[in-house]
Amino acid sequence: MQVKSLRFTPLLSMLIFPVMGMLYALLNKPHTHIHSLVTLLDLHTPFISAFIVPYSLWIFYIYACLIYFFIKDPQLYWETLITYTLCVLSCYAIYSIFQTTVPRPIITGNDIFSRLMRFSYNKDNPFNCFPSIHSFTSYLVMRSLYKSSFKNRLNRTLIYGTSTLIIVSTLFVKQHVILDVIGAIVIVELVYWFVLRTSLVNRPIYNKLHARLERKIV
Repeated sequence: MQVKSLRFTPLLSMLIFPVMGMLYALLNKPHTHIHSLVTLLDLHTPFISAFIVPYSLWIFYIYACLIYFFIKDPQLYWETLITYTLCVLSCYAIYSIFQTTVPRPIITGNDIFSRLMRFSYNKDNPFNCFPSIHSFTSYLVMRSLYKSSFKNRLNRTLIYGTSTLIIVSTLFVKQHVILDVIGAIVIVELVYWFVLRTSLVNRPIYNKLHARLERKIV
């Protein structure tokens, strides 16, 4: 009998995240022309350093959501992961031709939130803001749960609430502006529509592959 954990082998596809992260590092450098999408509303949005906590926990939250989706409905997992990959590649294409920046405040405090802010600013250059990757991934897991067959009051509260908190955190820690968030939502809606419309995740083929994997496990 083979190890039951073989069932979770498809989760290795989440290695696409560090691969995309390495590509991002290559793009996160200033271009000749850098644009600003700051609006009057952004100028009146306060800087709140405590929001660096949900902002920093974002990637762990996305991983947790994907694992949860895989356990509940592997089909939804693949739809979400493929949509993520296409969305992030679309973002990179935009960054390469339309680079934006967001002005950052000077961090003078020495409390835990200020230290986390300085760490975050130091490891991430203030470029490639539109669309926001934090926002699109957070909205994507909300969107996936919305179309799922297993949504209930508890998981809606947790996922909708946490995703919303992360999205607004991008504004309060001055990593993004309103238009970055709007662009993130638009790109998810367009790409998700494309994924579902073109049946990139084909259920009959998918079911055969997983049935074969289940037979190997048993």
